Order: sequence, then structure tokens, then C-alpha cells
Amino acid sequence: MYSNGLVGPDEGTFNRRFFMDGGSTGGAGGGSGDDVDVSDPQRKKKRYHRHTARQIQELEAMFKECPHPDEKQRMQLSKDLGLEPRQIKFWFQNRRTQMKAQHERADNSSLRAENDKIRCENIVIRETLKNVICPSCGGPPIGEDMYFDEQKLRMENARLKEELDRVSSIAAKYIGRPASQLRPIQQMPISPLDLTVGSFGGQGNIGPPSLDLDLLPGSSSMAAIPPLQTTCITEMEKSLMAQIAASAMDELIRLLQTDEPLWMKSATDGRDVLNLDSYERIFPRQGRLKNPDIQVEASRASDMVIMNGLALVDMFMDSSKWMELFPTIVSNSRTIEVLASGMAGTHGGSLQMMYEELQVLSPLVSTREFYFLRYCQQIEQGLWAIVDVSFDFPSMNQFVPPPRSQRLPSGCLIQDMPNGYSKVTWVEHVEIEEKSPTHQIYRELIHSGMAFGAHRWLATLQRMCERFACLMVSSTSTRDIGGVIPSADGRRSMMKLAQRMINSFSSSISASNGHRWTTPSGLNDVGVRVSVHKSTEPGQPNGVVLSAATSLWLPVSPQNVFNFFRDERTRSQWDVLSNGNSVQEVAHIANGQHPGNCISVLRALNASQNNMLILQESCTDSSGSLVVYAPVDLPAMNIAMSGGDPSYIPLLPSGFTISPDGRSDLTTGGGASTSSSNSRSGGSLITVAFQILVSSLPSAKLNMESVATVNNLISTTVQQIKAALNCPGA
Repeated sequence: MYSNGLVGPDEGTFNRRFFMDGGSTGGAGGGSGDDVDVSDPQRKKKRYHRHTARQIQELEAMFKECPHPDEKQRMQLSKDLGLEPRQIKFWFQNRRTQMKAQHERADNSSLRAENDKIRCENIVIRETLKNVICPSCGGPPIGEDMYFDEQKLRMENARLKEELDRVSSIAAKYIGRPASQLRPIQQMPISPLDLTVGSFGGQGNIGPPSLDLDLLPGSSSMAAIPPLQTTCITEMEKSLMAQIAASAMDELIRLLQTDEPLWMKSATDGRDVLNLDSYERIFPRQGRLKNPDIQVEASRASDMVIMNGLALVDMFMDSSKWMELFPTIVSNSRTIEVLASGMAGTHGGSLQMMYEELQVLSPLVSTREFYFLRYCQQIEQGLWAIVDVSFDFPSMNQFVPPPRSQRLPSGCLIQDMPNGYSKVTWVEHVEIEEKSPTHQIYRELIHSGMAFGAHRWLATLQRMCERFACLMVSSTSTRDIGGVIPSADGRRSMMKLAQRMINSFSSSISASNGHRWTTPSGLNDVGVRVSVHKSTEPGQPNGVVLSAATSLWLPVSPQNVFNFFRDERTRSQWDVLSNGNSVQEVAHIANGQHPGNCISVLRALNASQNNMLILQESCTDSSGSLVVYAPVDLPAMNIAMSGGDPSYIPLLPSGFTISPDGRSDLTTGGGASTSSSNSRSGGSLITVAFQILVSSLPSAKLNMESVATVNNLISTTVQQIKAALNCPGA
């Protein structure tokens, strides 16, 4: 018997209830089309029953109190009103449908009015900025109020586009045309923003010769997903998807509640790993062929997280919140179509078709793409199960090729616990056909299942839930900038700014299909990979941004490497751009129980640019660590510290990712490397990444000198890190 309350002879019954309930398409007024005259066997005809005024009045009164009456309430209404229970059920179904349509029409009208209002405000701001002249130089005035004007315009344009997309999708339901035919295709030009934040060596204008690199229209975080025409899904396919989702839920429940013989303990780290022989006997699949090129990864983990169950379910069922919850794992996510919206407020019975791209933070590891169904079922009060399962969409293969990665029934069980906690049990089960051989330094980590396994998902979830909990705490920092202690709003603003920095950094080093890395030849042997893209997204300097990254292995434990990078006293040993100057932490915000999970504001001592500060976030859990930082000038930092909107502050983050190497921990790291394989046990995989604004002109070309400069910067940084950690020969 399952310890969390799953009882009964048929554990799959609750999964099939949703798909077997009927419905009615009649109106919600006085008519109900459920009575059929069968007196003439040759001629069956619908006999519509019109409710009396009293019946409608009683039904409407009940609907206001309880739009979803249970069976007992429907039986009582049936006795009071002299109607069949089936008529009562269909009346409430029709009334809910009518109410939903009314709300959608009201939203449509409201959104159109808001859209027009924002567009008018945007035009007024543009015209005002054109006429502002500085009396001393004849150009636009430069002050703290004008600092973010163009960033605000870009944010307004992005917001306008989102609102227009939403209005178009709603309007398409009533007009009957695809949403793409309702959108205007013209876009207002965006003027370049010349910012020096994150630039290196003053190389603002780069002349020929240019380096032939693909110039992407945006960063990899917004890599384009092939357009999918969701209307091509047939009713037969939707019915098949529902059956597959219900079957996958049955399998997931058994995987969650069964130990041996399905699960066994890993001999290296004690993790729960799937016994594949037992799995194939219990869950045989017809037509399954053994493929030596397919790698199977299956793991299970369970632990407590500081977030209530319904909040977790809400984030899991929203693709945008899903990315926000796992920024270091999910590089891209999208809901393709909602097949069933489920119960309002609980998501029970919700079924969605989704896309996601998963990553390891290194340019050496290919991302994994999945098209899958996500089905949520509320088992009982305070207990949810969410299952993901891949499905081959034949009608979509004309738009996208079938993915090589397949997600077998995977997901989690979420149980509410006291004091705002939840117990989460996670199962991850995938089949991967590798497009190319995994780089040798990441081979152990990937093939062990640690890179994408349940343990990493759950460890990241625990850390992010702690971070969200700290975001809601009203206490303030005791360390300040210029004698001003940040308020609770300032603290939250700083945490939001740091979270955007982490998201931007994670996307900048992803090996996504939309992020094309190039390895320059003839420079040195460190293996630096570079990519370049146009930065046009809100919150980034406008222009051409060069991303450069390299990954390496060191015979030092991940914890020691993490402590080395986050210690401001040792920063001068690896930070080439500090020119040997030490730094001082002038603000500190904790965002987790571990002392390494924090946000810091650093100031360089004896530096020529005293108006430039460094925003840094460090975070760690059992699956790995991050140390990410970005230069921010003093006026922008003061706005964030005072609780202003941090969305307009431009960031170009750089930093380090640290993860275990996937080998069994036979020795402790920290000394010089040797040639024996055991000496590499317990070592670290480190990715060093920089982002540099090479030109504020989006049309600028990149020359070989700029690439050589950043290549040299990373090479020098790597050598200094090795020397400081006493492993120069690694």
C-alpha cells in the first residue's frame, strides 16, 4: 500500500474518469436536449424540454453559490425542481460554458482598449524624446531620469507585442481565422543604444578584416521554435493522446509506489536507478527493438521543498513559470496546445501538449529536445500527480522532424505537508539517441544519468523554492551602499535583477540549436568556443554581443572550487579585468539556508572607475554550483536598491558553472593532477564564460582581433585559476 494515501484495487480508475465524462453543447437558458422520444423505433427524435421560470431561478441561485455541484447536490436539486439528475448536470455544464464565453468576450474588449491606450502612450513618449534638447550641447540630456528612456521604450514595445498576441488569439476564436492573420506585420524600428557596460578594452567600433560568424537576431534564450499549426491535430489524435496520458499516469503511479524489483540502489552514490530487466517484464511494449545507439536513463528521488503543493502544480503547468523555476536546466519551453484545461483552481484533469529543450551549462554538451504530453491529476485533497510522456505527432512531422529524445512516463508526485512544505517524489525516464559522441570530459557525468536525472531536478527545485521563500521575507540587509540600507522593496528588486542575470547567463552558454558556437583555429589550445548575436532584448545593451566559453576538468572538489570563486579575498587571483585590485562586499542578501546562496554587491578598491559596481549571485546545491556576476553602474544600482523596476537595467553577465565530474568519489580533490584514473575521482567540471559588447551598432562586423582578445582573456583566466588551485598541469 502506498504510504501517501493511494489505496484501492484499481489505481488507474481516477485517471480515466475525466476522459469518460460526457458533455452537452446546448445553451444555458431554459432548454435541455437530453430527453429523447423513442416510442417510434423507426424514428428517434430529440424532444427539448423548456424549464419553468421557477426552475431557472433556483438553478441560477445555486450556480452563483456553487458552479460545480457534486452528485449529492444535483440529486437534491432534482427532487426540489422535479427534473432528472441528468438534466441538472447538463444545465450546469451549459451554464459554465456560457459564462466562460461571456468572460472571454469581456477580456477581448478590455485588452483591445488597453492595447490602444499603451500604443498611444508609446507614441507620445517617442515624440517627446525627439524634441528634448540639452541647452549646453544641443543633444539629448544625460541624467538619471533619462538613463533608461530607451530601455523603457523597448520594454513597452515588448509588452505591446505580448498584449497584441493575446488579443489576436482570443479574437481568432470568434472570427474563425488563424491568429497570424490578425497581427500587423510592420514593426517600428528600434534605434541603437550605445552602452559601455560589459565592453572590453574600449573596442566599440571594429573595422575590417571581419570574422565570418553567423550573426543571430537574438540571444539563444529566444531560439526560434518551428511554427506549429495546432489546428492540424485531429479529433482522433486528441482521443489517442488522452488514452496515452491516462496509461502513462497508471505507469507513473506504479513507478512511484514500487521499490524492488523495479528500483535498485546505485553502487556508486546510492541513488535510485531503474532495473531495466524488471521494467521490461512489468511494462512490455509491443514492437520495441533493441537499438545499441539508444541510451536509457531512469532515476528516482524524493525530498521536501518549501512551497505548498498547489503553487508547485501551478508553476509546473505553466511553461513560462516552468522555465523560471528551472533556469539552469530548461533552456526553452512552450505550451503548444491545451487539450483539456482541467478543474479551475486545482488543474486536476489538465492535459497539455508541450515542447522543451534541456541543457547542461556548457557549450560542449548538446541540448535535448522533447515534444510531450503533460497530464495533471489531483488524486485527493492535497495530493497531485503530474506525468510527462512523449508522443509522436504524425500531423506535425511536416513542420518539425521527429525528435531523437523520447520521454517515457516520467513526472512527480506532490503532497502537501504542514507549514507550507511539500513532499515531492520525482521520476525521470528517457531514451536518448545521441546526435554526436559526448565530449570526453562530460562522458561520465552524462552516462551516469546525473546530468539530467531526478536528483538534479529535485535539488534545483529545493534551491529555487528557498529562493522564492526568501523573496517574500520582509527583513532587510544590514550591509548597505553609501549608508542607505535597502528596504524590503529594494531587496526584492535586487533579487529580481539577480535572477534575470542568472537566466541571461544560462542562455548565453547553452548548446541550443539556436546558439551556433564556433571554435576559432590557430589561436591557442584551450578550446574556447565563441558565438555572436544581436542584442535587441529588453534588459540587455543594444548592439553586437560576443559570448565566449570553455569547459575544463580540475582535480579539485566542487565545493572547494565554489568557495574559491565566491570569496572576495581571492578574486584578484583570477579576475583579469580587476587588474589585481581587491574587492569589498558592500551589500549582501541571503537567498537560501546555505551560506553560499546569496547575492552580493562588490566594489573594487583603488580602481579608477569608482562609479562601477559588480552585482554577483552565487548558488549551490548537491547537483552543482554557479557564480555569476555583471558590472552595473552606480545610478542603476541605486535605482534597484531603492526598489525601482530592475527590468530596464542592462546586464551582460559572465561567470562560472561548477559540477561534479560524475566519477565515484574515491579520493578528495585539491592536489596536482596525475595520470592515474583514480586521481580524477571527485574532481570538478568547470565552465568559464564571458559576454562582451563589441559594438553598439547591430550591423557591425566582428574581426579576428576581437575574437583573439576574448580568447586570450579566457585562456589567461583559466591559467590563473589552475595556478591558484595548485593544479597547473591539469
